[in-house]
Amino acid sequence: MADQAMGLRERKKLQTARRIWETAVELFLERGFDAVSVQEIAEAAEVSKMTVFNYFGSKEDLVFLPMEEHFGDAARAVRERRTGESAVAAVRRQFVEMTEARDPAVGLHPEPLSRQLRQLVLETPALMERAILSAQKGTRDLAALLAEETGDAMLATVAAAMLSAARNALIEEHHARIAAGESADQVAADAAERARQAFGLVEKGLSGYAVKA
Repeated sequence: MADQAMGLRERKKLQTARRIWETAVELFLERGFDAVSVQEIAEAAEVSKMTVFNYFGSKEDLVFLPMEEHFGDAARAVRERRTGESAVAAVRRQFVEMTEARDPAVGLHPEPLSRQLRQLVLETPALMERAILSAQKGTRDLAALLAEETGDAMLATVAAAMLSAARNALIEEHHARIAAGESADQVAADAAERARQAFGLVEKGLSGYAVKA
């Protein structure tokens, strides 16, 4: 009985968090992030302002908390890679798997919500700053992991920056193509090949790239 009760409580908590988040996102997209107060979100979600902060530590968390884990995707891919698999191969494999799954974190979900949230972030300085800081932390975490394995912090920093840049460039291309009118399925059709090209450039260490004639 205790386990069942705990399960019910946890489900109710998840439902409450989901309702608060959906309410906040709807208001943000309708009126803009800065024009909506936490009190307004609480009233619309039929909870107290304190409840909102119990689930989401800040107003920015109402946008980022569900997606923030994805800033650590590259580090997670390296940490969990297979025996004999290089760091670049692991990040490439994870990225391709995410494109095949149409993961919103790589800009390929067919529903527009993830792209609407991305646009909200781009248009809101406070959210943009949070995104930049979170992305930088993801790259630092990847560099720290590689440095721990290899013993060379400088080269680990270079490698982490290149891997992060490749992922970001691919995601930006996905968003740009969809914004230009392609469907998520059309973009996904050659996403694996584009990932192979991007990470291939990293894998070669830019050798022979952009040699001036």
